[in-house]
Amino acid sequence: MNDERAANAIDKKVGQRVRSRRLEIGMSQERLAEILGVTFQQVQKYEKGVNRIAVSRLFDIANALDMTPGRFFEGLTAAVPGGAENRTEYVADALATPEGAQLMALFATIKSQKVRRRVVDLVRTLAEDEAKDS
Repeated sequence: MNDERAANAIDKKVGQRVRSRRLEIGMSQERLAEILGVTFQQVQKYEKGVNRIAVSRLFDIANALDMTPGRFFEGLTAAVPGGAENRTEYVADALATPEGAQLMALFATIKSQKVRRRVVDLVRTLAEDEAKDS
């Protein structure tokens, strides 16, 4: 039975974007929860897409994260079952992790184009090795 109230792929993407933005501005889950008047566990559930975010709550989250509510939905299209995610979604997923956010922050501090290319080459090699081992 399909429960219409259950979180779906869009809810998960919005939750990932909440997490990504929170990490981008260096805010803890505890601080966001405090601003919203909820527990940090509730924030975790929102970010994982386990619990749907009501529109009024999403508005409050956007304000707390200093962004417009519309940014949570930019580029989202109707999910096609079995369809491949586009490259932008993979980037958003990676940035929603602590490691991804940290990697991007550190990468942005590298001024040398040569060093940036070497970092990209390193990450590409690691990803290829990972794919071979899988």
